[in-house]
Amino acid sequence: MVSQRIPMTVAGEAALKAELKDLKSVQRPRVIAAIAEAREHGDLKENAEYHAAREQQSFIEGRISELESKLNNAQVIDIANMQNTGKVIFGATVTLLNVDTETETVYQIVGEDEADIKQNKISVSSPLARALIGKQEGDEAMVKTPGGTADYEIIAVEYR
Repeated sequence: MVSQRIPMTVAGEAALKAELKDLKSVQRPRVIAAIAEAREHGDLKENAEYHAAREQQSFIEGRISELESKLNNAQVIDIANMQNTGKVIFGATVTLLNVDTETETVYQIVGEDEADIKQNKISVSSPLARALIGKQEGDEAMVKTPGGTADYEIIAVEYR
């Protein structure tokens, strides 16, 4: 099985590395200590603290595995070092005008793990990002939404 490269920004990679470090150096030792303490209480069959700690350990180990896999397969794209051609690419920050409502919004196109609509970061695999990728400043993009089709004009493309 060939693993697929996972695109992410420099900030996205840093966030995953920070989470991995916390899991390995803080969370894992804490849960191991909790398991050891729970074992000292005797009968493990009816020991709720032991079972809760083991469940948490399982979650932490699974998350560590997942993060290591994502980081090993990461294709980190540092858009700040690229020449801005006005073309929408992964990592670009795009200012859009909704043609129907005359409202402007700004989105950065990021990897799936980085997407956060509250911070105006949309996943590269979202319908809006897919409609924008490859277009230029001044182009229009039609996006199918649950409420119908939205028409956006690309006002600006920044590489930051």
